[in-house]
Amino acid sequence: MRRLLAITLMIATRLALAGGAVHEYKLDNGLKLIVKEDHRAPVVVTQVWYRIGSSYETDGITGISHALEHMMFKGTDKHPPGEFSRIIAENGGEENAFTSQDYTTYFQRMEKSRLPVSFELEADRMRNLLLTEKEFRKEINVVMEERRMRTEDKPTSRTFEQFIAVAHTVSSYRIPTIGWMNDLQNLKLADLKDWYRRWYAPNNATVVVAGDVEPEAVLALAKKYFGPLKPEPVTPPKPRVEPPQLGQRTLRVRVPAEVPYLIMGYQTPVLKTAEHDWEPYALAVLAGILDGGDSARLSRDLVRGSRIASSAGASYDAYSRQADLLLLDGTPAGKHKVAELKQALLKEVKRLQQTPVGKDELKRIKSKVVADAVYEQDSIFYQAMKIGQLDAVGLDWHLADQYVDRIKAVTAEQVQAVAKKYLVEQQLTVAELVPLPMEAGKHPHDTMQETKDVR
Repeated sequence: MRRLLAITLMIATRLALAGGAVHEYKLDNGLKLIVKEDHRAPVVVTQVWYRIGSSYETDGITGISHALEHMMFKGTDKHPPGEFSRIIAENGGEENAFTSQDYTTYFQRMEKSRLPVSFELEADRMRNLLLTEKEFRKEINVVMEERRMRTEDKPTSRTFEQFIAVAHTVSSYRIPTIGWMNDLQNLKLADLKDWYRRWYAPNNATVVVAGDVEPEAVLALAKKYFGPLKPEPVTPPKPRVEPPQLGQRTLRVRVPAEVPYLIMGYQTPVLKTAEHDWEPYALAVLAGILDGGDSARLSRDLVRGSRIASSAGASYDAYSRQADLLLLDGTPAGKHKVAELKQALLKEVKRLQQTPVGKDELKRIKSKVVADAVYEQDSIFYQAMKIGQLDAVGLDWHLADQYVDRIKAVTAEQVQAVAKKYLVEQQLTVAELVPLPMEAGKHPHDTMQETKDVR
C-alpha cells in the first residue's frame, strides 16, 4: 500500500510540474503560434510544423516533401549553406528535421535565452530559401542513396513498402515518404521551387514553443521575425478516400533475405474519420492488449509460450489525417512457417472477438498507458511534438490532454466491438516476405538489386 501511494504521489507530482499552461496565438499573416510553459529547466524547444507531407503528393513527384526537407539546410542569401547548423551549434543547440505522411517538421533544442536565434533562422528559410541546380542535384543523389540504404537494401522495409502500396489503393498513404526511385530520378528543380512556394508559407505553418518561456515574450518575438512574411494562397488537397475493401488482399515479396517475415493490416478509422469517437481509443487499447509490453498476449503466448514467433507485434495510431491501418507483424521462429504464424495471429484476433478482455488485463493495459503518458511529460520535446502533431493533422491539440481519460473510459465490450467490426477478413491485407537464396558471404543489401520483386 505504501509503495502504491508513493507511486501515485510521484505521478501526481510529475503531472503538476509538467502541466504548464498552453497559449495559442495567430499572427496577421496566418501563422499559428502555440506556447507550452514548462519551467522545470532553463531550456526551450522550437518546432516549425508545415502541413505538407507525402500524403499530399501525387504520382510523378513522390518524395518531393522529403527532398525539400533536405534542401531546407542549403541556405538563404543571408545565411549561406552550412551556416544554419553552425549557428545553432555555436549557441549550444541541437537541430534536425523529419518528414512524414502528413507534415514536415523542423526543430531546435536550446538554452532559453537563445530563442531569438532559432526564430530568426527559421523565419529566414521559411520564405527565402536558395534553391540552386547544383545543390539540388547533389541532395537528390543523397536522397536516392538514403532510399537504397533504408528501403531497397532492407528486406523487411521493402516488404512493408509493397504491402502499403497494396493495402491502400486510392488513399495517398500508399505513397512512400522517401518516394519511388523513378520519381526521384526525374524530379526537377522547378518542381521543388513550386512545392516550396505553395506550402512553405506562414499561413500553412504552426510554430510550437515549449519550455522555460514567457508566452507574451514569445509572441513578441514571433511578430518580429515571422510577422513580416507574406502569406501564400493555400488550396487544401482534394480528398483521396480509400473505398471499402471488398476482400482480403495478399502478396508475396521475393527478395534475398535470411529469414521470412509477415505483416498484416486491417483497415481502421482514426480520430478524424471514426463513426464513434470512442472507437480509436478502443483500438489503441486493443493494440496494447496484443503488444503492450512483455506481459502482453503476443509476447507471452507466441514468443515465449508456443514459440511460434521469434518476434511479434501490433501497432495503431489514432492521430492521422486519413484513415489508416491496425498492423500485426512478426517473424516465425526456428522451423515454424509463415502460415503458422499467420494462423496464430488470426487466432489472437478471434479470441478478442469472442471473449471480452478480463478486468485485470484491461486494468494493466490502462495503467501502462497512464504511466507512459505521465513519463512522456518529462520530455519538453515530446510535449511540443504532441501539440504539433495533432494540430498538423487538423485535430484539436486539446485532445492530448484528454487521452488518458479517454483510454481509462474504454470498456471490455468496446474492445470486443471494434475487434468484431474492423478486424475482419474483408478488410485485411497480408504480405509475406519469401526469402530468396543469398550468395555465400553476402548480406541482403549486397544482392538486393540483382533480383526483381515478384508480387
